[in-house]
Amino acid sequence: MFKHILVPVDGSEHSMRSTEKAIALSKLYDGKVDLIYVIDGSTSKHEVLTGESKIAIELKRKERLKPIEAKLVEAGIEFETHILNGEPGPTIVKFANEGNYDCVIMGSRGLNKLQTMVLGSVSHKVAKRVECPVMIIK
Repeated sequence: MFKHILVPVDGSEHSMRSTEKAIALSKLYDGKVDLIYVIDGSTSKHEVLTGESKIAIELKRKERLKPIEAKLVEAGIEFETHILNGEPGPTIVKFANEGNYDCVIMGSRGLNKLQTMVLGSVSHKVAKRVECPVMIIK
């Protein structure tokens, strides 16, 4: 039933809780988890303007995902991490719809609360447009 789960993550507490739920479901159904981390244009632009090298920027991104990946390793869950660029909502929807997932599990909020207030939540956009079941974790 839940053999192939997609978990959009951003390093926030909400994405950590969604990972924990994905672990629980994966253990029940002997499933695999795909993590997707989407870097939007404004974040990417800010990182470049700070003057850090490309390698330093990539290391910071990977560092943000380490606690989430560590939970999956500790639980013995097979997983793969995908880092993509683009607007989070549409990028996650496209990836999910092309990936033949049984379920998408994501947090109700991410790291950027201002964007959520102005543009609407990514989780709402994903829930409306993804073709598989979506579980939103508070």
